[in-house]
Amino acid sequence: MQKQFITYLKAKTQDNTSFVEEIASILDIGYDAAYRRINLKTSLSLEETVKLAKHYKISLNKLFEVGSQTTILADLSPPIHNREGLEMWLKQSHDSVYPLTKLKSASIIYSAKDIPLFHTLKDSFLSRYKIYVWLKDVDPEMTRNKISFDDFIKDIPDSLLENAFKLGEVYKDINITEIWNNTTINGTLQQVLYYFESGALSKELALLICTDIEDVIRHVEKQAIQQSLIGSKNKAIYNLYINDIHTMSNTIMVKTPYQKVFFTPFTVISYFKIEHQPTCELMFEFFEKQMSISKLLVNAGEKDRSLFFNRMHQKINRLRDRIIIDNDAFDFE
Repeated sequence: MQKQFITYLKAKTQDNTSFVEEIASILDIGYDAAYRRINLKTSLSLEETVKLAKHYKISLNKLFEVGSQTTILADLSPPIHNREGLEMWLKQSHDSVYPLTKLKSASIIYSAKDIPLFHTLKDSFLSRYKIYVWLKDVDPEMTRNKISFDDFIKDIPDSLLENAFKLGEVYKDINITEIWNNTTINGTLQQVLYYFESGALSKELALLICTDIEDVIRHVEKQAIQQSLIGSKNKAIYNLYINDIHTMSNTIMVKTPYQKVFFTPFTVISYFKIEHQPTCELMFEFFEKQMSISKLLVNAGEKDRSLFFNRMHQKINRLRDRIIIDNDAFDFE
């Protein structure tokens, strides 16, 4: 196994004549010690192996794919416990997504259990509310202090909002395919109802958030009809599929000419990153099957499109009525 690993590293380095010195520098060991490891006279420790893998940007799957094809490794996104952690997550997400805007054939496929976050990361009450909900779920301090949304938006850091809006903007320049169903909007509506009923969200702001959700749905409908992302510098393509069979998962697949990677939810907004190519191919095949039994909205008749989006608006209106009249008898379905 070490022999294969060393051979792989040599292929990654540009100047084989300095390979021993390069390994010695990376591992902070002497020339002779590096030479012995390269020539298999000394075994690499696990720590040294990981250090080399990070330096050469090699997936750990490449190191351990030696037998079982049912075991893979995944990267876990950094944990989020407070506003600073969320801001760092937004920055890192932007930095991960931005390179895709430079690849013409890069694309994203999104299985939308909830409204995809990049539709909501705009200068709106909805965006601020999403940030509030995320932090309520991960920050024990906010839960203990029972901070309401009305209080939260008074001192939300500008830098946090700026990083959220920046992430929302970068998605406009990547080809995106989304798969929705009739329940995709439910999670967002349920969050509004929950915090309104618990007293953490005032009637006035709850109604403003409803208006923002309505604007998002209209925006999505317009993009679906014209098959392009509004405001895109790259004239990025947007396709919306409606699936009446499967429950969505919020799994995101990134596809480039070089590889496929997918991200699947772990907790609230943290995720597992899977780079194992055979597994990515299986996920891609699953997405293709989902799309094959779904309706591409631009090809659906006007009646089908109207029915789908009208259901969304009806749900928003029912929530709005519930907030206004404070009637316990309420159901999204």
